[in-house]
Formats: sequence, C-alpha cells, structure tokens
Amino acid sequence: MATFILTTHHTPRDLGDRVALGFTKALRLLADTFFAKRYGHRAIVLETVAAVPGMVGATLQHLRCLRRMQHDRGWIHTLLDEAENERMHLMTFVEVAKPNWLERVLILLTQGAFYNAFFLLYLISPKTAHRVVGYFEEEAVVSYTGYLAEIDAGRHANPPAPRLAIDYWKLPETATLRDVVLAVRNDEANHRDVNHGFADTLAGQPSADADRRDEPRKAA
Repeated sequence: MATFILTTHHTPRDLGDRVALGFTKALRLLADTFFAKRYGHRAIVLETVAAVPGMVGATLQHLRCLRRMQHDRGWIHTLLDEAENERMHLMTFVEVAKPNWLERVLILLTQGAFYNAFFLLYLISPKTAHRVVGYFEEEAVVSYTGYLAEIDAGRHANPPAPRLAIDYWKLPETATLRDVVLAVRNDEANHRDVNHGFADTLAGQPSADADRRDEPRKAA
C-alpha cells in the first residue's frame, strides 16, 4: 500500500484559493459541531458529499472535450476512479456505523445542496473547484488521523473489518477497523494531491511540492 505525506497543506496563492479554504473551514466547523468525535457517522455523511466532485468533474470534463474535440489528458478516468473510491468509503462506513433515519435525511439534503453548488462552481471556475476538493481532502486526512487516535487510545471500538472493505482494499482476513481507516486515509491523501495538482495545472502553475509547504496539522 502506498504511503503519503500526511501533513501537506497547500498555501493559498490567490483569491480563489482563499475562498476555497474558507468554504472548507466553514464546512469543517459544521461537521465538528454536529458530529464531534462520532467519526463513523461523520464519515457516512461526509463521504456521501466527497463522492460528488469526481463525478461532476468527470462529466463536465467529458462534455468539454466533446465540444472542443480534444483529449482529456487522463482526467476523466482519474475523476471517475475518485468518485468510485469515495463511494466505497461510504459503503464501508455504512457497515461500521449503521446510520439512523436522521442521518439518512441529512445525507439527502446535504448531497442535493452540495451537488448543485459544486456543479455551478465547476462551471464558473474548475480551478477553484479542484482546490476546494484538495482542501476537503486535507481535512479528511486530519479527521481520519483523529479517528485512528481514538481507536489507538481505546476510546473507540476496533471491530473486525467489514467483508466489503477486505475485498476492496485486499486486506488480510484478520484486518480490523483500524486497518480500514488507514487505507481510507491513504486514499484521501492521494485525492488531495491529485486535486491540488489539477488546480495548479488549470492555474498554469507547477504542481511540484516545492510550491506547497508541509506543516503539522492537528488531528481533530
């Protein structure tokens, strides 16, 4: 399994980046307020939202390539893979946390609002849309690091991994929830790097890590 730098943070360079970061922090505050340390339930709602950008981006990139009759540089496949991966995160945590009716209603409302908002944002500024996702994934890495800390401290149960997760990530039969969270956190770090890279490309900037700073992020 590949490993990623967990403390990577993209420093905002322009107004679009600052708007993307501010939007992300506002949503993080709502999630912290509503879910606190109920990480399994937090993951169910947030992974429902996280699966939207890849599908929206792939659709609009596909239409753009058709209009311009040009190649997509591999972006469509990458974004569809991201959407599928986030959906598998959701299905895994549904097995772990068993959402109640209130959370299912919240999922419907949140997904409906976010899909339309992100669709409009991607139409207006694909660069800012990918930056939003990059910052979302930075926060996801922080959240899953916090989830691991709760498990390691014995404050959260560490049951056997769901069969779905074992098959999807090719985990050993003895895998536990901790192994699943590690795999998911790696996925989120990968999505973070990919989307920041896409945003850099759209801005005409190099996506090398030299243009980002690595700094400690506190797990919440």
